Amino acid sequence: MAPIINQWAVITIILSGIALVVGVFFIRRGNREAHMRAMLTASALATVFLVLYLTRLALGYEKQYVGPDQWRAAYFALLISHIILAAANLPLALGALFNAWKGLKAAGNLGRIDAAPARTFFNRHRAWVRWTVPVWLYVAVTGWIIYLVLGRYGEVVTG
Repeated sequence: MAPIINQWAVITIILSGIALVVGVFFIRRGNREAHMRAMLTASALATVFLVLYLTRLALGYEKQYVGPDQWRAAYFALLISHIILAAANLPLALGALFNAWKGLKAAGNLGRIDAAPARTFFNRHRAWVRWTVPVWLYVAVTGWIIYLVLGRYGEVVTG
């Protein structure tokens, strides 16, 4: 069961990363509604990933690196940076979502986000995402790399 959960976790985080990139594309094109939908999709998929990942860990399914020794340091540097930034990504994403939600609530609809009551929140949202998007993308891409490395050079740990 845990290997299947692991596969679904990987699928959801890949789709989350794709939705994130699509959301950035839409906002750069000025399509606020599509941006909002893509970002909510990315966030929902990341949440599903987190639940699946924690479930997999609770079931005791973990892989350890058993690959070439000359790659060990690079692998662990990548893994450590991934773990630290993944932990930072949750509060960053929540801050960005909170400010977007408060801004939308203050505006009443997406067509009025330039209104004074909403502008403060959307300015904060923009400030949060300047950090959140690069961190989220780094975490997603390094997660995919770690998954591929462990697929080839990983051994399931029991117990």
